[in-house]
Amino acid sequence: MPALDVAGEFETIERLLRPLAHPEWGRGLQDDVAVLPSRPGHDLVLTKDAIVEGVHFLPDDPLDTVAKKLLRVNLSDLAAKGAEPFGYLLACFWSERCGWPEREAFAAGLAEDQAGFGIFLLGGDTVKTPGPATFSLTALGWVPTGAAVSRAGAQAGDLVFVTGAIGDGLLGLKAARGELSLEPERVAALAAHYRTPTPRVDFADVVRDFATASVDVSDGLAADLAHVAKASRVGVSLNLNVLPLSAAAQAWFADRVDPQLSLEDLASGGDDYEIAFTAHPRHEETLRREAERRLLRLTRIGEVTAGSGLTVTYDGLPIVMARSGWTHG
Repeated sequence: MPALDVAGEFETIERLLRPLAHPEWGRGLQDDVAVLPSRPGHDLVLTKDAIVEGVHFLPDDPLDTVAKKLLRVNLSDLAAKGAEPFGYLLACFWSERCGWPEREAFAAGLAEDQAGFGIFLLGGDTVKTPGPATFSLTALGWVPTGAAVSRAGAQAGDLVFVTGAIGDGLLGLKAARGELSLEPERVAALAAHYRTPTPRVDFADVVRDFATASVDVSDGLAADLAHVAKASRVGVSLNLNVLPLSAAAQAWFADRVDPQLSLEDLASGGDDYEIAFTAHPRHEETLRREAERRLLRLTRIGEVTAGSGLTVTYDGLPIVMARSGWTHG
């Protein structure tokens, strides 16, 4: 339904977005550019993601959670590279349903997460569209010169780790659609993860110091590990039997009739926004200690071999998954 109280572009910028801008670098959103000072001894790291209504979020999702998801999926990319976020550029394509209250909610979501993650808006654009609401964000971060972790550094003999839990993105979408029969608190936890995932920014420095290769888990754990294998020109194994599940996912899994297929689904579902990375075995104790200090779950899920591609195992035997994750056209 079209909104009746639609604001104009300049009113939206002036009243809602300007308060989010960096006081100096963003120039109060009154210029055509942002101007960033250089940071000696550091590289600038940039990432960009877009989210589309009906594809990455549901048509009835509150826009404050949409704004948070937009910001957080980009912060997850920076965390996987070991970067410290500081700012972002934003493009808003407002649909017919995005009136003033919806735009206020979107800005409020950004403001809350800006405060939580210590970053600022630097600039962007805002337009109306007859299509679905769409938002795009470019996040910027700093990393010490030469220290950004790529997908291409894994070495045979490394171990493969993942933070947090896998599968809550897939189950969260089902929960948000009302497709799960679990206790209400489980459904609420899963839906909250889908709408507002937690980027592992507090673990970025550990990834930077110890990981040989790293990727954020957005397309699906299996697919993203396959990206690492390809970029590093190595083999990567994934043991489905040790896939880390949240309490809510465990409750869902307990009722499955085909445990292998269920784990395949969770490992390929995407939208988890954890960090999967490789590291030398000598660092395992340190990695576990650093994760524990941050109250973060860390699971060893495989190893790197001298082969090529991803090998997925269940009960010690290699399997062929029906699909490994999402691709984007």
